[in-house]
Amino acid sequence: MDSSVAVGRLELARPLMTRGSCLPEGAQSAHLNGCVPLSHQVAGHKYGVDKVGILQHPDGTVLKQLQPPPRGPREMQFYSMVYADDHCDPCLVDLQAHLPKYYGTWSSPDAPTDLYLKLEDVTRRFQKPCIMDVKIGQRSYDPFASQEKREQQIRKYPLMEEIGFLVLGMRVYKVGSDSFDTYDQHYGRGLVKDTIKEGLSKFFYNGDILRNDAITASILKVQKILQWFEGQSRFNFYASSLLFVYEGVCAPSLSSQTLRESQIAPEACEQNNNINQSLSTMYSLHKKGCVRSHYQSKQDNGVWSSSQQPNGNRSLARLEEDRMETKSEAGRETVSDVEVKMIDFAHVFPSDVPDQGYIYGLKNLLKVLHQILEE
Repeated sequence: MDSSVAVGRLELARPLMTRGSCLPEGAQSAHLNGCVPLSHQVAGHKYGVDKVGILQHPDGTVLKQLQPPPRGPREMQFYSMVYADDHCDPCLVDLQAHLPKYYGTWSSPDAPTDLYLKLEDVTRRFQKPCIMDVKIGQRSYDPFASQEKREQQIRKYPLMEEIGFLVLGMRVYKVGSDSFDTYDQHYGRGLVKDTIKEGLSKFFYNGDILRNDAITASILKVQKILQWFEGQSRFNFYASSLLFVYEGVCAPSLSSQTLRESQIAPEACEQNNNINQSLSTMYSLHKKGCVRSHYQSKQDNGVWSSSQQPNGNRSLARLEEDRMETKSEAGRETVSDVEVKMIDFAHVFPSDVPDQGYIYGLKNLLKVLHQILEE
């Protein structure tokens, strides 16, 4: 299973649900020039436990350790292609809005051959980030997978083809106890067609109320990702996920912003039975065509043909620009309180047909989110 890139993945213990304090844990020992293991993952490979993992850089970015070939190089070249400075491909430019920002590769002077992807931590601005990792698509294995790998993935979650998505992990803030409930991959694999709605709704329940504002904002963002997929026929994504993040602190200054942007103005965190009536006004989304570019080519086993990024140096100016932008947006009332980002691209391949498996998963996920909101 691939690890998350932008935050939010922790390989949890065997119990399906655990509860932990929101108080900071003891200081972790520094690794690799001040970097420490990412503390708030909800799924995927964990640094120090698995062969690869995710670290937190002192500058606030995340470092995703490159996986062995061909997965690691394929993911690195996909990020490099999407964020290349010398292209104006509208398909890739639009895709950037749905990915964590990419700042090239990084390595420690003590271990220069161990490469890491340097990525945005999309949870950084949240006070109490609620995080969910959802694998999307009808197949969690790619076209090059062996028969053994295919059977292994199917055994893990036989309903993947029917449901189209799988909850890999969740971290939910509980207001009353000032703590987080965490749910691991075993919880997600235990959800079936009759229980998927209830299982997914736990992510939006803070112990007092259902966060309808966060559900609505999530629907809007997933709908935009669906729009991108319906307008492109260049890539097929396998074993890729959506990372959901929303602010657990229930305050009007935070949780009503996305709804105001969408011309929906219920009180923050208030249950609103009429909210679905306004959703139709949000979804007049126009499909954008994707222009083919010279990045269509591929190497053996689906490794992309693209120039590699330097060791994080080229992206320093971009990182500083992003910090200034974030600082500027922090003072505005229109800062969104929900993030939905695509992550995990070790199994992305060129294609000349729409990615029907991913589209199927997105539509089913939207259907369940609508059902949660309606009830």
